[in-house]
Amino acid sequence: MDKSELIKEINRLKKEKNTVIMAHYYQMGDIQDIADQIGDSLALAQWAAKTEADIIVLCGVHFMGETAKILSPHKKVLVPDLEAGCSLADSCPADDFEKFVKEHPDHTVVTYVNTTAAVKALTDVVVTSTNAKKIIDQLPKDEKIIFGPDRNLGNYINSVTGRNMLLWDGACHVHEQFSVEKLVKLKAEHPDADIIAHPECKKPLLLMADFIGSTQALLNYTINSDKNKFLVATESGILHEMQKKNPDKTFIPVPPNDSTCACNECNFMRLNTLEKLYLCLKNESPEIIIEEAIRVKAVKPILRMLEMS
Repeated sequence: MDKSELIKEINRLKKEKNTVIMAHYYQMGDIQDIADQIGDSLALAQWAAKTEADIIVLCGVHFMGETAKILSPHKKVLVPDLEAGCSLADSCPADDFEKFVKEHPDHTVVTYVNTTAAVKALTDVVVTSTNAKKIIDQLPKDEKIIFGPDRNLGNYINSVTGRNMLLWDGACHVHEQFSVEKLVKLKAEHPDADIIAHPECKKPLLLMADFIGSTQALLNYTINSDKNKFLVATESGILHEMQKKNPDKTFIPVPPNDSTCACNECNFMRLNTLEKLYLCLKNESPEIIIEEAIRVKAVKPILRMLEMS
């Protein structure tokens, strides 16, 4: 089946089965273009909580499908590829994190949305990169806080809030790999460009940035900025929407340390394809299933996040 036929069939099945297709900004352009809603992790969670559809197809990575299922337990939640995981979520196994939490019983537990349902079940409040500062600012100044799993985001939030949160030692393989050396070279080649970076990046790179923000915030910055050129330090899938929203502006992905690659892609995000999306809709599989006892615990910190946002 060629691309045009796939798109036609996806749209037919979507309508026939009362399905909403949600996609993260890091998906391939073809999937972003066919999705009903595209957004960052916070937006996807908000839409999943409110949708009237019978079926949600979440084109992203596994924890995003889990979050949708946690918020919409009576709906069928599908993902195009169950193997589309997340290195950041994988860096925080639930058993290990539970031991860490028990070693610090007087701490409030704040975890990034990039975690498994089992880790969310151990959490007091979930955050995204969009709302992390806003939520931390609402907690009492003297409150002891565990923040996991992203040490880079945690360090950044500590720096902008004046906190001293206890950080879990996890990271995103994509945002860890950006090359500061190559960014310095790019900036020399494009001195008129603004450097924009995701807070999951390492501190030396963030210190070079003209703007730091979540995926959505980076997109908004490019729309509202008077600048016409941007060096973008986040997963390169966002460049598709940036270019659509700003057809006359130039976007240059900051490369990773691996010299063979010109841009930094999440190999997990790239597992999703139009063909897998079609098969997922056709067969209503793979489906996200979460043990109800875990779901009931995991929904509380997510709902608290949505309330505090």
